[in-house]
Amino acid sequence: MKKNHLLILFVGAPLFAILLLAVQIYYTVMVWSYQGPDAEFQIKPNENFSSINGRLKNEHFIKSSRLFHRYCQYKNVMTKFKTGRFTIKHNSTMLDVFNILMNERSQASFFTVPEGKNMYEIGKMLEAGGITKYEDFITETKDQSFLKELGIEGETAEGYLYPNSYDFAANEPAKLVIKQMVKEYFKKISEVDYSKTNLSPRQVLILASIVEKETGDKSERPMIAGVFLNRLKIKMRLQSDPTTVYGIFEHYNGNITKKDLLTPTDYNTYTRSALPIGPISNPGIESIKAVINPTDHKYLYFVSQNDGTHIFSESYKQHLEAVNKWQKNPKNREGRSWRDHDQN
Repeated sequence: MKKNHLLILFVGAPLFAILLLAVQIYYTVMVWSYQGPDAEFQIKPNENFSSINGRLKNEHFIKSSRLFHRYCQYKNVMTKFKTGRFTIKHNSTMLDVFNILMNERSQASFFTVPEGKNMYEIGKMLEAGGITKYEDFITETKDQSFLKELGIEGETAEGYLYPNSYDFAANEPAKLVIKQMVKEYFKKISEVDYSKTNLSPRQVLILASIVEKETGDKSERPMIAGVFLNRLKIKMRLQSDPTTVYGIFEHYNGNITKKDLLTPTDYNTYTRSALPIGPISNPGIESIKAVINPTDHKYLYFVSQNDGTHIFSESYKQHLEAVNKWQKNPKNREGRSWRDHDQN
C-alpha cells in the first residue's frame, strides 16, 4: 500500500499541478475579461511589442502580460501589430483583445489617394482627415536627405506618392505617411518591364504623371501616351496645360491665362522643349504601363469631346477643326461631363 501511495504521490501530484496550470491558463485566456467600459487602445507608430504588452496589462485589458506574450510568440505575430486606434469592449477576454488588435480594422483614417493628385492636394487632404499636418507633409516631401533615404531622385517626392487606399492613424508623423506611399510605389513598379522603352524609369514616371492628368477615359491612356511620345520623337513641345498649372500651382487661382502659358517654368511644356523637370502628379500603375506600352499611331494632337474622351488628329488643320467643333461650339459643350462617361 505504501508503494501504491508513493506512486500516486509522484505521478498524481505533477499531473494535478499540470491540470491546475491548464485551468489557470484557460481561465486567464478564455474566462477572465476586461470589466471596464468600452475604451480606446492606441498602438503608436514604431511601438514595440514589449511596450504594447505592458500597456495592455497596466490598463487592465489583459490579466497576464506573460501569457499574452507567450500566445503572440506562439502565433508568430509579435512584430505584426499595426499602428492605429482600437476599441476594447467591455467583457473582452484576452483572446478577444488579441483578435481585436490583429484582425479588426483600426479606427485609423482609411485614406484614399486618388490617381492624378499632386503632393499639395494630397497634403491638404491628409490635414483635413486629421492624419498629418500639411506644412509637415510638404516640408518632408522636399527634404533632400529624406528623399535620398527613400531612393528618390529629384527635388521632391512628387510622383512617388502612390495612389491607393491606406490605413493611417490620426496624427501620424509625415515621414511615416510618405514612407508608406513611396514603399507602395516601388512595390507596384517592381513588376514593370522597362526594357520595352527607351525612357528611363524617371522619365516614364514624369510622362505618366502627365498622361494621368490628361486622361478622362481610362481606356485612352495608351493613345494619349502615344501622342506625347510621337511629339518627343520629333522634338515637338508637349504643350500640356496641366504642366503649366503645376509650375504655378502654389499660387494658382483656378484659371490658366495666356500669360501663364507663355511664362517659362521648369514644368511649362509650352515653353520647354522636353519633359518637365519632374512629375506633375502621382500616377497609377496603368498610366505608367501606358507610357511603356503606348498605342502605335501617328497622332500629334487631341482635343476633348467634353465627356472624358478625345478626338485625335495627325495634322494641325484637323486639330483646329476638332477644336472649333468641340470647344468653340457651345452646343457641344452644354450638359456634357467626363463624369458621365462610362470608364469601365
